[in-house]
Amino acid sequence: MGDVTVDALRGVDLDLPAGCFVMLLGPSGSGKTTLLNLAGGLDTPTRGEVIVFGQRLSGMNEEQLTRYRRETVGFIFQMFNLVPTLTALENVRLVAQLVGNDPLSQGALADVGLEHQADQLPAQLSGGEQQRVAIARALVKQPRLLLADEPTGSVDFETGIEVLSLLWEETRRRDMTVIMVTHDTNLASMGDLAIRLHSGEVVEVSEGAALHPRELQ
Repeated sequence: MGDVTVDALRGVDLDLPAGCFVMLLGPSGSGKTTLLNLAGGLDTPTRGEVIVFGQRLSGMNEEQLTRYRRETVGFIFQMFNLVPTLTALENVRLVAQLVGNDPLSQGALADVGLEHQADQLPAQLSGGEQQRVAIARALVKQPRLLLADEPTGSVDFETGIEVLSLLWEETRRRDMTVIMVTHDTNLASMGDLAIRLHSGEVVEVSEGAALHPRELQ
C-alpha cells in the first residue's frame, strides 16, 4: 500500500471581521479543529496563507509562532486542560505570568464567579467550574483572538448553557474576536457569523442572530 494524502481543508477562503463572534459548525472530520489550529498557530498550512490581524502566520518561524500564541490568542479546550496539582487561581496565574498580567488573575476568577474557589484543586471542582477556570485562564491574557474548541463537550446540557452564557457575555464585554467550534447546529444563532464545513470545505457562510445562549433554549 502506498502513502495516501488526505487534505483536512480544501479551498477554504475566509475573511473574518475583527470583533466578530464566529460559530464554526460541521460534523466530525469536517475540518473544524484543523481550521481552529491554523488560526491559533498550532498547525501550519501545506499551501495557502493564514493572516490574523495583519500577521502572516504561514511565514513565521517557531519562535514567532510561540510569541503570537502567547500574546494574541486565548485557547479554551473541550477537556479543560487544567494542571491537576495547581489550584484554580494558580492555573490562571500560570498563564497570566507569561504575559505579565499576574495582577489580573484574581479578577479573572471573579469575572467567572469563582473567586470563592480560588484555593480549590481541579479535582475538587465540578466540570462546569473547571471550564470556568479554563475560560478565566484564557481571558486573563486579554487576547485579541479567542479560540474555543467544543467548550461544552464535557459537561451536561444545563451546565453547558451556563458555560456558553458566561463565554458569550465575557467576550461581548471585552470586544474580542471569537471562533467557537461546535457540532451542534442549534448554537449557530449564538454568533454574528455561522460557518459550516463539510469534508474540509466551506459549504455555507451565514449571518447569525447573536442570541444569548439562554434565548436558544
